[in-house]
Amino acid sequence: MEQYYVTTPIYYVNSTPHIGHAYTTVAADVFARHQRQRGRETFLLTGVDEHASKVARVAEEQGLAPQAYADRIVEAWRALPARLGVSNDFFIRTSDDGHKRFVQEFLTRIRDNGREDIYQDVYAGLYCVGCEAFKTEDELVDGKCPQHDVEPEWIEERNWFFRLSAYQERLLALYDERPDFVLPGFRANEARSFIAGGLQDFSISRAGQPWGIPIPWDPDQVAYVWADALVNYLSALTYARPGEDLIPRFWPVAHHLLAKDILRFHCVYWPALLLAAGYDVPRQLFVHGYLLLNDRKISKSLGNVVDPLDLIDVYGADAVRFWCARSVSFGQDGVASIDGLRERYERELGNDLGNLLSRVTAMVARYRQGTLAAVPSGDSEVAAIVAPLGDDVAARLDVFDLTGALERIWEVVRGLNRHVEVTAPWQVAKDEARSAELDRVLYDLVDGLRAVAVALAAYLPDTSGRILAALGQAQTLDWAEVAYGRARAAENVEPAAPLFPRVDEPTLAA
Repeated sequence: MEQYYVTTPIYYVNSTPHIGHAYTTVAADVFARHQRQRGRETFLLTGVDEHASKVARVAEEQGLAPQAYADRIVEAWRALPARLGVSNDFFIRTSDDGHKRFVQEFLTRIRDNGREDIYQDVYAGLYCVGCEAFKTEDELVDGKCPQHDVEPEWIEERNWFFRLSAYQERLLALYDERPDFVLPGFRANEARSFIAGGLQDFSISRAGQPWGIPIPWDPDQVAYVWADALVNYLSALTYARPGEDLIPRFWPVAHHLLAKDILRFHCVYWPALLLAAGYDVPRQLFVHGYLLLNDRKISKSLGNVVDPLDLIDVYGADAVRFWCARSVSFGQDGVASIDGLRERYERELGNDLGNLLSRVTAMVARYRQGTLAAVPSGDSEVAAIVAPLGDDVAARLDVFDLTGALERIWEVVRGLNRHVEVTAPWQVAKDEARSAELDRVLYDLVDGLRAVAVALAAYLPDTSGRILAALGQAQTLDWAEVAYGRARAAENVEPAAPLFPRVDEPTLAA
């Protein structure tokens, strides 16, 4: 069986989740669910990074040990995938003993690889605690980190360094040999340009900070957060299932999703560290843009957070998932707004999809007393619009075109709504001589909706099941079912309850 491994970045547990975190998590789940539909053994990893400097600082401010603080706030992060209907196979914490052991083994492999890739030196420079990254003067705007709008701190200490500069040519060769290693292409160009500009060695340890994973050969220092967090993509596979090492099964068929602010760490540092440790690099990395609010990145430090759990309380998980996938072309920056969610909820989910289901089930109930005859017709208009849907959506999702694949499904939704108006079943039902025609029209509408429900299952898992149940169809989500003529005869079809009922005006800021 073919395997597919998809990951989200692990997020800092320094605050509560916001809609930007939900955005990547939903996207990863759509890809994972879709691959399962196609019969691939799929593993979806989510989780949190707890060893950031800012975690230790906030814990100290609250009079807590860092671990106690992380234990307290991690529950909000566990709740996010669960509330969003995300089918993650494992939730990793970098404070897990299994992760700690693997990171120490990983760093030791690099130190012992015979190439002197790890050495000790003194580092002095500017450090942004928010980014957990060293900054050059050129990266600052008016002396501040452009992401967090704060002045970085000056740090000077003796650390262990990774000889990143020794991997410049191998990384350039990797990008040249595998043009789809990083997507979209302009992000690959950005990473390659950074590599070609000359790589500088970077510190992989911090001195004088007890919060973190001790360097195995120097326990007075701890692993720098990015030499710890990135390794989760491998470490999780060694203990996610007790007593089973999943690395031989799911590595290197890994697909990492990440936002553009951590491109350098994932697309440059991570493959270099893997090569130094003797591991293959992942199959692919997809770098997406930001969800913006008032043209600013959403973050707690900027005070413009949209809480996804609040949105779920008002609109439901599937509507939030739909909004994340639909409102912004995946890979680009885009503006998020509550008004946009409300508009799509009412117009596309409520009217386009919800009303279509209500009308079709009501007509089967009224004109055929709830009985659907299985009378497919290969030359129907519905057959023509449904037939290419499976291949088209799969092809788009294979290149992470999350938004384009959903638009392709919605083309069929709109086509089915047009088919209702063109065929006018309420007129056909008036003429007993057209009874067979009515059966075919109703069958086509049910079958088209069934195919749409299966295609939408990765995006709207709860809604998909409700559509199939309302149509009297089996809860079969195999991708082969995204085809014409798979609907079965059904009885006791009743007018469906609204899929997306009207909601009270929410009191959410955006």
